[in-house]
Amino acid sequence: MTVASHIAELKKKHEHLSEMVEQAQRSPASDDLQIAEWKKMKLKIKEEISRLQQA
Repeated sequence: MTVASHIAELKKKHEHLSEMVEQAQRSPASDDLQIAEWKKMKLKIKEEISRLQQA
């Protein structure tokens, strides 16, 4: 897997997590702990993308 394709996959995962967070935040019965976990995952992915782009 090339770095560019790996970055593209990470961006897809980040976007999917963003959609999940937005959808959960709109739901009145949302799980705040799950949302927080997804946000942490998004941050880790974003940091990994940044690291790979600088390499």
